[in-house]
Amino acid sequence: MESTKPLPPIAGRGAPTNLRPTRTGSAERVADGDWLDAADDIDGAPPPLRTTVSVEHPKTIIARNSSPDIGFDRSINPYRGCEHGCIYCFARPTHAFHDLSPGLDFESKLFAKPDAAKLLRAELAKRNYKVAPIAIGTNTDGYQPIEREWGITRQIVEVLAETRHPLLITTKSDRLLRDIDLLAQMAADNLVGVAISVTTLDPKVARTLEPRAPHPRRRLAAIRALVDAGVPTQVNISPIIPAITDHEIEAIMAVAAKAGAIRASYILMRLPFEVAPLFRAWLAAHYPDRADKVMHMVQDIRGGRDNDPNFFTRMKGQGVWPQLIRQRMKRAAREHGMDKSFPPLRSDLFQPPERDGQMELFRT
Repeated sequence: MESTKPLPPIAGRGAPTNLRPTRTGSAERVADGDWLDAADDIDGAPPPLRTTVSVEHPKTIIARNSSPDIGFDRSINPYRGCEHGCIYCFARPTHAFHDLSPGLDFESKLFAKPDAAKLLRAELAKRNYKVAPIAIGTNTDGYQPIEREWGITRQIVEVLAETRHPLLITTKSDRLLRDIDLLAQMAADNLVGVAISVTTLDPKVARTLEPRAPHPRRRLAAIRALVDAGVPTQVNISPIIPAITDHEIEAIMAVAAKAGAIRASYILMRLPFEVAPLFRAWLAAHYPDRADKVMHMVQDIRGGRDNDPNFFTRMKGQGVWPQLIRQRMKRAAREHGMDKSFPPLRSDLFQPPERDGQMELFRT
């Protein structure tokens, strides 16, 4: 019989379970309540969960999308999976396509793409390449902890800086300050924009929501450092979670404005596919007193379901609560002078890299 007992949280991890991908036909892993009660007595405590990194060799590195509610049509993901462990991450289901769990596997069994910069250079060198901003960090964070050793995102930014190609970065890590030399160089030509995600200012909440992401204070300090270097930077209050973080909107806007952010954006929490049961398990472990209230509000926003996959409404939600959030964001933006437009990035400065070792003379 399936246990209804809440799963205990795992220190340093977001998901409390390793939910199996049900869409691929694999059997779901179900924890038996009687076994859970006796597991420690029989087996002892489980070994610590370690992060592993496997090498992936894709044939191309630029991912394309035609979504009408996203402001870019191409992106690069240097890594698959993300050690930040954000329980709300809408990218978790991508691990299911590899018969891995969107739960603990997503944040502990990672994939790196060391050929990314080489592949990017080859794609930018194609005669029919059309320039438009490339986004990094829209699926999994390019500046997650393993970037420290692998440096793949840095290599990608080096190629984009060299070719004077426009770039958009979204991250919740101050690790991107290591690349501030390149970002400042690109910003001087209006080639880069950065969004720093701040979900909460409460370190206790952050430790459970996004356990391996940098402290909120470090992200705010990154905004200040980027702005001081001339890099246009906005704060991204994402996601806003009803009855968990929504009360912090004005406070986040105020400290982000003080740090120099030129504007603010937000996204209401989305729970696609396997993210919904993982989030429910997280609620049961950390907020049992309000779990039902949170999910009732989520379903009210999403037309009675855990998730709304439809374009436009998936980002904005439906009903009174999303309308109130929009009003609060607009009012706070006006109050703090964060209602400016993000500077449009230039595409006319692009200089294609050499193709197959040939000089520019032989391109025509």
